[in-house]
This record gives sequence, C-alpha cells and structure tokens, in this order.
Amino acid sequence: MTIQAPAGRPAAPTPGHATPLPLRREGPAKLTGQALYTDDLVFPGAWYGATIRSTVPHARLLAIELDPAFDWGRVAVVTADDIAGRNVVASIAEDQPILVPVGGEIRHQAEPVVLLAAADRDTLREARRLVSLRTEPLPPVFDPLASTVVFAHHALVKGDVEAALAADGVVVVEATYRVGHQEQLYIENNAMIAIPRGDGGMTVHGSLQCPFYVHRALRTGLGLDDAHAQVVQAETGGGFGGKEEYPSMIALHAALLARRTGRPVRMIYDRHEDLAATTKRHPAVIRHRTGVRRDGTIVAQDIELVLDGGAYTTLTPVVLSRATIHAGGPYDVPNVRIRSRAVATNTPPNGAFRGFGAPQAEFAAEMQVGRCAEAIGMSPLEIRRRNAYRAAGVTPTGQVLHDDAAALEVLERAAEASEFDWVRARTAAERAGRGPRARTARGIGLALGWHGAGFTGSGEAKMGSVASIELTGDGRIRILTASTEMGQGTKTIFPQLVAAELGVDPDDVEMAPQDTSLVPDSGPTVASRTAMVVGGLLVHAARRLKADVEGRTGRPFELSWRDDARDHGPTRIDERFSPYPGRSFDDATYSGDAYPAFGWAAAVAEVEVDLDTAEVTVLSVVAVDDVGRAIHPVLCEGQVEGGTLQAVGYATIEEIKLVDGRYLNDRLQTYLIPTSLDAPRIETILVEAPFEDAPHGAKGVGELPMDVGAPAVVAAIHDATGAWIDDLPASPERIIAALAGIAPPGPPGMSTVSAP
Repeated sequence: MTIQAPAGRPAAPTPGHATPLPLRREGPAKLTGQALYTDDLVFPGAWYGATIRSTVPHARLLAIELDPAFDWGRVAVVTADDIAGRNVVASIAEDQPILVPVGGEIRHQAEPVVLLAAADRDTLREARRLVSLRTEPLPPVFDPLASTVVFAHHALVKGDVEAALAADGVVVVEATYRVGHQEQLYIENNAMIAIPRGDGGMTVHGSLQCPFYVHRALRTGLGLDDAHAQVVQAETGGGFGGKEEYPSMIALHAALLARRTGRPVRMIYDRHEDLAATTKRHPAVIRHRTGVRRDGTIVAQDIELVLDGGAYTTLTPVVLSRATIHAGGPYDVPNVRIRSRAVATNTPPNGAFRGFGAPQAEFAAEMQVGRCAEAIGMSPLEIRRRNAYRAAGVTPTGQVLHDDAAALEVLERAAEASEFDWVRARTAAERAGRGPRARTARGIGLALGWHGAGFTGSGEAKMGSVASIELTGDGRIRILTASTEMGQGTKTIFPQLVAAELGVDPDDVEMAPQDTSLVPDSGPTVASRTAMVVGGLLVHAARRLKADVEGRTGRPFELSWRDDARDHGPTRIDERFSPYPGRSFDDATYSGDAYPAFGWAAAVAEVEVDLDTAEVTVLSVVAVDDVGRAIHPVLCEGQVEGGTLQAVGYATIEEIKLVDGRYLNDRLQTYLIPTSLDAPRIETILVEAPFEDAPHGAKGVGELPMDVGAPAVVAAIHDATGAWIDDLPASPERIIAALAGIAPPGPPGMSTVSAP
C-alpha cells in the first residue's frame, strides 16, 4: 500500500497517526466467535416466522386458501387485514404494501402475501405447503424500455449539444450499453427478531444498516409512537446496500407475527429466499452520442439513461439522481445533455447497492471514452488526460469544483504504477503478431471515475443528522451515533477520530450500541457519508467537549476528564449537521452543488482471455483512490480491495437471469461471485486530497472503487481481443458474439424472456 499526498499539497498528519493505528475494534469478537449475529440471539419462547409469496409476476389476488384438513390452531396466520397501522413499507414513496390484500394487485414474483409463525420448524414447514393463493393473471411488463410507469426523471443541460455535434471536424461516436442486476451477496443473510413488549411496544433486533429506517417503518405499519418502537442492530455480516431498505419489510413481518402471537418471532431468511426476494442493483440501458475532435477534446455528450426500478419505488429516485449526475464521467465537457428516467416493471424491486447508480452510469461513460479514443487514434490514457476535471471545472449541474479535484492525480498514479503505456505497447505487438494457433491473449485497460460523497443535493441539510459524545458520570467517554458497523470499520475509526481530538487513547473511547432508544438519528450508513459527515460531526463534538472540560478544570483534557466527570457529573454534547459553507443546491431546477465533495478513482486492469472458450482471467488491478484523508489506512485499503473485487465480479461473471420476471439462478450454485481463487493481485494506492470543509478532511471510500473496476476490466478485454463488449457482465457468450460480429445474448438482467 502506498499513501501519497497530492501534488502541490503538504502531507498533513492523518488523525490518530501519531500513535500506532488501533486494531479493528470488533475484530477479536468475530475471530473468536463471541460476536452474536441475529441468528445467534436467544429469546426464550420464540416462534419461527415464514412468508408466503406470490408465484406470478402480475395478478389480482382473489383469495387466500388454507387447507381445512390442517390444524391451524397450531400456527399464527397474518394477512393484510391484521395490519393495525398503514399497509405500506415507509420509504420515499409509500407504494409498496407490507402484505398484498385480497382484491389487491400482485406486482412481482415473490411478493409477500401471508405470514405464518409456529413454535417449531416442522410445523411451520408443513403449514407453508398448505397455503394457496387464488389469482387472476394480469399482463406483465418486463422490458423497461416498454414501461410507461415512471418513478422519476431528470434532465441536465449544459451548452448546446446539437450545435457542438454538428460542428466541422467533430467525430460523432454512438453506442448503447446495458448492465444487469447484481446481488449484494453479504455473508450473513437477512434476519430479524421481533419481541413484543408489555407496554404495547415492539423491539426488533436485526441485521441492518439503517436503524431509523426500520424505526420509521415500524411506527407507520404498526401504528406506534417513537417511544413504543425500538430497533437494535445486531452484529451485521455485510450489507453493501442490501440491508439499507429491505430490512424494514422483514422487521414489519416479524413484528406483525410477534404482535399476533404475543411471543418473540424469528424471521431468518435462508440463502434461497434472500436471493429470490430482496432488492438488487438496478439494471440499466444507457445510450451515448459523443462528439470528439481529432486533438482529443470531447466537445459534446448526449446521454439517455433508463433504470429498471422493478415493481415498487423503494430508493429508485435517489439511485437515478446519482446515476444521472455521474453519467458523463469525470470529464469537463462544455456541451452536455443527460436525460434519465426510472421505470416500473413486474420484477422484484431494485434498491441500494454499493455505488448506488454510479457504477451503471460510469461503466457506459468509460466505455464510450475508450471508443472515442479508438475513433481518433489516440491512447485511452491521453484522451482522459486532456478531458479530466481540474479545479474550477464546472459539472452538468453547474457545480464548480474546488482544489480537491484529484482526477489527474489518481490517473497519473495509476498509469505510473501499472506502466500502462509500456504494457499497452506490448499487448498491441502481441496482438499484431498473434497467429491462428494462439490460444490466449493478454490486454490492459484503464478507467477513471468520480463519486459524490454524501447525500445528493440538499439531502444532508434536510436530514439534519445528530451525533453525540458523552462524558459519563463514572468517567467514560462514549460515542452515540446510529452509524452501523458492517465490516467497514465504523467502530474503529470513530473512537480513533474522537481520541485524536481529545488527546486520549482510542481504547478510552467506547461506542454505544446502535439502539434507537439510546442514540440520536445520525442518518443512514450509506452514500459514502459515514466517515465524512458523521465523523466530522464527532470531531466538532469532541472539540466542544474538550473546551467545556478544560474551561471548568483549567487543565488539559487528557489530564482532567476523569476528575471533571467525578466533580461535575455527566456532560453530553449533541452536534447537529449544518450545511457546508458556500454550497447550495436547488432541488426544483436540479442545479448547484450536487455533493459536498467528490472522490476520484482510477483503475488499471490486466486480463488474459482464453481464445477458445472466451473465459476471462483478471490477472491484476492497480486501484488508485482519492479518499480525502485516510483515517485508518489499513481499513481504507480493505475497502478498496473489497470494492475492486466486487467490481471484477460485476464485470465478468455476476449475472442474474430472469424468466417471466422470476430470478432463475437464485441459488449459490448458479449465481456466481469471485472466490479467493478468482481474486487478482490488487495494488492499492491511496491519494489524499482533503475536503476542506470537513474538520478531518475525509471524503468517502466505500463506493468509489466500485465505479472503475468493471470498465477497466472490460477495456482490458477489448485490448486483448479487439472486440467491444457493451453489456455487463462480459461473459464468454458475449465475448464470442462480439468476436463473431453477431448480436449478443439477450439484455442482461432484463426479463424479456418468457417460459414456453
């Protein structure tokens, strides 16, 4: 791992680097098996819950039929009629029911209709077989391009695109790109346990990213007030966005059954149900028309982007907004037109996944830039050098970039570390001299990307997140936030940041449990905002706590905090988010500062392609990421490596096939991800271009590597074979089709196929 200060900037000390980096806070408990995941939690008398789901993509629900020969007194049955609150999963648009009511509309395969609970699994298994749904088929829509139901749409215009495309000397390059679903495939399946309380309230323990999302869903669906709904995060074995919005549904199901039985109810998905029913990355179709001059200057981008949202809105509008803003890539183009829409289909709803719309959009953008370079005979490195954003560059929303615009810095570091020009010259010579008996071909590919850190537009200001630090009466320093740990290091870096400000050891700082009855709403653990936004709030809170204690004691905090706690009693500092100065966004016109800061990334991949089978082996990836400030470089490097490997899977083997709107390969035997044997050599280089308005300079890192890995790999396949692959994943079938000059297999992830 290399850490480099950006050119022209002094290498400022990273918070907490004066002493050895702290060990990962939750690591020992996970290594020793002491960490308790949801399925490990024991609540005496708990029953087991299950969901009866639709088996058709679109229908009217006529009746729910229970086999009269079965003793239903042994089983709790819950339908939509038993919902005391509103029958909606509270989200951006409240269009998704908790359970489809009789007479209601089934909109996708695997949609929840009936809930069951029993004291033992055998009884539950038997009961599940004896529930049937009587339905009337309705015509489904599987192709997003044919859908007339629009969840959201945007239009960004900068300059005069048509005039620029028609100008003399401009080469116009056109192409259409398609990307399919991707499954988050966290290690631990979705899981919730609901416990009814004596006061009529409900407590839910579960594997989740966003406690207050679930809290809101419980209040809405069960008709509870704040005090009677409680959500506690259990140890969570991965999320990647897949445990952002969907846990609200599972928590509601468990809670409804717990209310019916008066007992704790466990809703623990097996892998098949998790794959079949939960949200995925949005498929997309992206059309590009680009104007480029012979000197490499990109003068115009005309982009149309269509996202497939599935049957319900979930988080689709904000996924679309990020995809739209990132659709042109990290390039300062004077004339840009981006039109986007997200539409409904009769497939399971799509939702959050690492990158949140940007990987789909940036795959297409990077492929298009590569095509432009080839059209004018220029190196893919040089065309990026000439067009990459610099400080004072203006984005399609009108945002003026600051001095932390590090696109060129990450690009040059990636090119240098990978010896891009030399390797590319070698692969070109190998390709020119390759005879008909050649069995393999090597290639190298480059991608450049950007990722807005934090919520889009005015999202942070509207949320008004709060993070707190408490000096307890018994002399403990405690952090209170709703930010969750999913393996990314939150429980390590927060104490590290606070300890650095207070001048104490990180071991002196503890984390309160992520329990909505204890901690403030510091916003969801999403959008590359945890370190930048919530971490920044904690730094400000620590400074205020330090000033309070030192003002009372007249001594440095590190020498006086225990005495102050004994003499003064507890002190709690609540720090609420306020907008970063000089940054504003107009939601009505969709213009202004879309993000407080952008992170920048470049990746160079080397691949080997088997010319007989078209199988791709990714040999190595150089991943260079600007993270603002690396709080804990080891954990930061881990995020880059994980995101890069996930992107390699997205590029090469991860594909969900659909028939009649149903996921066909909804088993681990048939949905493939890279294993340790498939992992390439990954060299991680961290570039630090600090975000000036964050007190610790941090941006985000979790999503950034996901944006560049896939286009780098597919560009390397092109370098090896000479064929452009326009659809993800770049499967052997698609590579063979491209080499043969024939149409590739059907659109990835888009259910245009019907069973015979």
